[in-house]
Amino acid sequence: MDLKYLRKKIDSIDARIAGLLNDRAKIILDVGKVKRKSRSSIYVPEREKDVYDKLVAENKGPISDSALKAIFREVMSSALSLEHPIKIAYLGPEFTFTHLASMKKFGSSVEYISCDTITDVFAEVVKARADYGVVPIENSIDGAITHTQDMFIESDLKICSEVYLEISHNLLSGESDRKKIKKVYSKSQVFAQCRLWLESNLPGVELVEVSSTSKAAEIVSREHGSACIASELAAKKYNLNVIAPSIEDSIHNVTRFLVIGKMEAKPTKRDKTSIMFSVKDRSGALHDMLTPFKRHGINMTKIESRPSKVRAWEYYFFVDLEGHYHDVKVAKALKELKRSSTFLKILGSYPIGDSV
Repeated sequence: MDLKYLRKKIDSIDARIAGLLNDRAKIILDVGKVKRKSRSSIYVPEREKDVYDKLVAENKGPISDSALKAIFREVMSSALSLEHPIKIAYLGPEFTFTHLASMKKFGSSVEYISCDTITDVFAEVVKARADYGVVPIENSIDGAITHTQDMFIESDLKICSEVYLEISHNLLSGESDRKKIKKVYSKSQVFAQCRLWLESNLPGVELVEVSSTSKAAEIVSREHGSACIASELAAKKYNLNVIAPSIEDSIHNVTRFLVIGKMEAKPTKRDKTSIMFSVKDRSGALHDMLTPFKRHGINMTKIESRPSKVRAWEYYFFVDLEGHYHDVKVAKALKELKRSSTFLKILGSYPIGDSV
């Protein structure tokens, strides 16, 4: 085989790909006009899922399904920006795991707005300064993010999509020798997820809690004799050395994030519905609330409780269940639940995200 000849073939294919992508972009511009005229949502989670499903079904290799989806994530990101310049609010600053999850979902062609708190993310979307927001909801090790749950009690925003991100913690420093490290910066949750590694490899080193992993990296970039636990992208951003990669105690460290907005996703064949409800304080009340789901054969994938903050010993229950709330069985179960609960709120139905 001649290398020059093979490269010419690649160049020819690249030119055809570029042409096809621009042909696709022209159609996207027309799609944007139709959506604006009908006041339809620019981001359509069920359409996104349909595109991915068809790509995977038709993929014959050697490109892996995950690689193909990553390529088309950027294709669709470009399409979103052509239809309408959308803005995504996320729990920042840059290169936090929420930022990485946002880019995994929406790609690099949209505009991102960094927010200091989860409350700020909700506010940006409510006030229409952002089209969508991305917030963490649970971690496979630490459990639920209660601040996000509490925001849904008061907010009318809907969950319209979800994304899972595998979390990998890295020890970063301007130093090249671990022995020179006297202080480590990171979030409290991150320290908890790396506790055994830190005890074994950096015993006695001072641990300093800060607001985010990116903030930790920023501090360490200006301070000698210190290190931080953050992402590899943070290392590149702040020109730090990766002293030790993947120092998390569990290899199965995954965080689930929610995309919030004012729109609702339409049914697909594989959906999840999130609800919250409260019950009267009586014996067997919760059991009675869950009975409709069993009666109609609906699988619940998660249940969490939170204090109501209004009256002592009263709780809100957060439930994830399989199916869309427009599905007949789900609709019947929710109707029965509403009759016997003191409060019921549908937080959203949306396509089930690909687990890591």
